[in-house]
Parts: sequence; structure tokens; C-alpha cells
Amino acid sequence: MASDNNNKPKLTEQVDIIEDDLLEVFGEEVFSTLLRDHTTGQNIFWATNDYESLGDAYSYNKPIKAELITGANNHVIMPRVKKEKALQTARSKDKAEVFTPSWVCNAQNNLIDEAWFGRKNVFNEEVLTPDGTHFWTPTETIIQFPEGDKQKTWKKYVREPRLEITCGEAPYLVSRYDTTTGEPIPLKYRIGLLDRKLRVVSENLDKTGEWLKMAQEAYKSTYGYEWQGDNLLLAREALLMTFVDYYEAKFGKYPETDSVNYIAYIISWNTWQMDGLKMVVPNSCENVFEQGLFEMVKVDCPACQSGATTGHIGKKCLIRDWKKQKPKDWTDSMEKLNPDGQKYRASWQLLTFQSLVLQQQKDEEETED
Repeated sequence: MASDNNNKPKLTEQVDIIEDDLLEVFGEEVFSTLLRDHTTGQNIFWATNDYESLGDAYSYNKPIKAELITGANNHVIMPRVKKEKALQTARSKDKAEVFTPSWVCNAQNNLIDEAWFGRKNVFNEEVLTPDGTHFWTPTETIIQFPEGDKQKTWKKYVREPRLEITCGEAPYLVSRYDTTTGEPIPLKYRIGLLDRKLRVVSENLDKTGEWLKMAQEAYKSTYGYEWQGDNLLLAREALLMTFVDYYEAKFGKYPETDSVNYIAYIISWNTWQMDGLKMVVPNSCENVFEQGLFEMVKVDCPACQSGATTGHIGKKCLIRDWKKQKPKDWTDSMEKLNPDGQKYRASWQLLTFQSLVLQQQKDEEETED
């Protein structure tokens, strides 16, 4: 599809992204990808009882399907700030769902950059007014990187891994709006970790192909996980539309649908549905069975019973190491199959999030010794 979307809905102006508009502008493939769970081979699932009054298809363990959130159901999923206050309170109590003001996200993200750059106020300067109001003023000049340090180039910064745990609507990664007030945030004032990477890409590249390549690198190194399916979809939509926002600001038009498809594919791998304490698909420890003498028998998870953080028997979440090249000794017999029995694309890049965490812990312990 061509990128001329003058007569299409203006997605870049939406805080609550209308799923019907997303379908109209970018098509079914993009939307299907945003709903995909690569670990289970199915769609992400609701993982909340908030929608069960709408029917069985909206119950806790059911997958989120396009027809359930489009058409007449177009406003079923919406950002937390637009939900009823009673529901916001209930979700805070049940799942400790707390959304952070953008000024706090900015302050904490600034600390990350201060450590990386070795100086303060790289992307913006925080301001506190006499009446207690917090805001920030963005730096007007192009971001300067440490001179002569090959480990601190702008490309290194774009490729730095960044993870938002229990990400909700991903306010630390992208900041299209303040998740506590619903106020849209203009592009030059955005403060997310991915926003900063895309700003750097736009400041250093002017050719479309080069810009797209480095934008993809920015997305491949930006991660987040979330328990509840509605939040995860909102996060994925925000990440996708952030790409569109920066591309349109740079080139004056929407990106081609093929480019949007690939960004959606990266997002569908890099933001995933997970119980962050157990590092498995939510509630999957409760759905493990083995063949008994006469029938299938449910297996109890010893880690769940003991309260351990590792050793859970649920479905371990898959992620990608996008930088890993195909091994020279790789053969077809080593290919990994998804739950549908199909080969994963570039399956040598796959690993479980749990194995990554455990390896990092081991490396840190060896470094301390």
C-alpha cells in the first residue's frame, strides 16, 4: 500500500488509538501481528476479569481477537486514564497497577542517560515551579556524544538494550501521552527511552533507507513485558504509533505499510506477555498435564508451592537475540518449531527470557568473584 494517507484517519493525533482506524490505515497484517504471542503461537490473552461481563469471549483465559475490539466493540480497550475510576482502583488493588506521571518517568530516564553520557541534561532539563509543578524543557541543539570514545557513539546509543519491566502502557519507553492525565505530549517534549533513540536517529540521518534501518535497530534493542493483555496491546500500539510519529515528522508522510509491518513484527517479539516473578506465561504453571495410567493428570508446580522465583514448570517466554548471526554449523535438524508446527524465522536467535536473566546473574557473580 502506498504511503499517501491524506484521506485516512489521522492516527498521529490520537491518544486512545482507535483500532478500526489502525486497521484502515495499515491493514489486517499489522493488527494481527500486534495481537500475536510468539511463545504460545496464539494471540495474547486477556489475563484480567475486567471484560467478562461482555461475554465468554472476554473471559480471563480467552485470546484477544480483532473482532472483539473493533467495529461495534471499538472502544472496549482504552488507556487507563480513560477507564472508570472504580475500575482503575480495582486494578491497582488486584494487580498493583500503578501508572507513573511523565515527569517522574523523565527524571528516571534522565538518570540512565546521565550515567551513559557522563553529564546531566542531555535530552532535557527538569524544571520545578514555585507552586510545585514539574515539567521539562527539551534541549534545542543536536545531541552531542562523547568525543573520541568509540563505545559512546550515537549508533552505540541507539543499540543500547533497554527494558521496562511490568510495563503497563510502556510510559518509560514511549511518551505519546501522560498516562496519568491523558494529555498528549508533543514530539519535541517526549521523554521515553525509545523516543530518545529515535530523536538521535532523526538528528543523524536524512535518507529514508538509512533512517529506517537504524529505527529498526532502536526497536530491536528496546524491550518490555506485561501481565495483562489489554495493557500489552496498548503498549504495542503506542510503540508502533511512535514509529509513525517520528517518521512523519522527519519525512512529511506516513511510512510504507511494509515498513510498519516489520516494526510491528519487532514489537510483537520485544514486548511480550509474562508473569514477571515466575518468568513464564501468566498462569501457565496451572496448565501442565502428563499422561497418567488411565488419563491426563495435572502436574503441581513445585516452585509455585514453595514460593521460589525459578524452577517454574509453566511455559517459558521466548524472546529474540536479534544480533545473533546464523551459526556456520546450523542445519535444518536444529530448526525450532512454533506451537503450530511451523519453523520459526531465524530460530537460532531464540532464547527464553529466564535463561537470559539466569546467565546475566551468573556473569555478575563471576565478575564479583
